[in-house]
Amino acid sequence: MANPKGKYIWTAKVGEKGQIVIPKEARNVFNIKPGDTLLLLGDEAQGIAIVKNDDYINFAQAIFDAQKRSEDDEK
Repeated sequence: MANPKGKYIWTAKVGEKGQIVIPKEARNVFNIKPGDTLLLLGDEAQGIAIVKNDDYINFAQAIFDAQKRSEDDEK
């Protein structure tokens, strides 16, 4: 059975030091390069999400910028 477009699934084993290796295909799909910083978001009920830190910072900045524009429009 094929995954829906844009949806992926991989497995990774946790080593003795608690490290995981991100599969090559996943690194290619998400353009993860050596030296990139990844952000791990955890929710005890839903699990762990891993995102590139730069992408998350850009997303957060866009939210702050939109909020500021909204506040400026109200003035």
